[in-house]
Amino acid sequence: MKTLGTFTHQTLSDNASAERTVNISVQSMGRTIFLTPDIITFLEGEGNYTFIYTNAGKRYLVSKTLKSLAEILANNFIRVHKSYLVNSNFVVERMEDDRMLKMSCGKEVIVSRRKIKEISNILNHTNRRISA
Repeated sequence: MKTLGTFTHQTLSDNASAERTVNISVQSMGRTIFLTPDIITFLEGEGNYTFIYTNAGKRYLVSKTLKSLAEILANNFIRVHKSYLVNSNFVVERMEDDRMLKMSCGKEVIVSRRKIKEISNILNHTNRRISA
């Protein structure tokens, strides 16, 4: 019978601190760059790839699904559409009866028809600076 080495159990506080230090590595011009969630405005999924948009107006491509990235990012990231995950801290304006979100980087993100009410409620409670 094999004996396993000591097993450390992560506590809830360990998970919370791990969530704060999440960095997403991306390749850009032959270098590896680590993006922190606080500079990511939104993510756009296309199959097994995801485009990450930053507040500096840059776009990076990673070979991870939107779902896998959503699982590691904090609660302020909201799935608004099957192809979009937005950082609620960077939503500037809601347009077209909450069907469209304008981000601080200038891009516009569509909200799924089925999620309009849910997203509207979340943004009403989390972001007071958003105009309706």
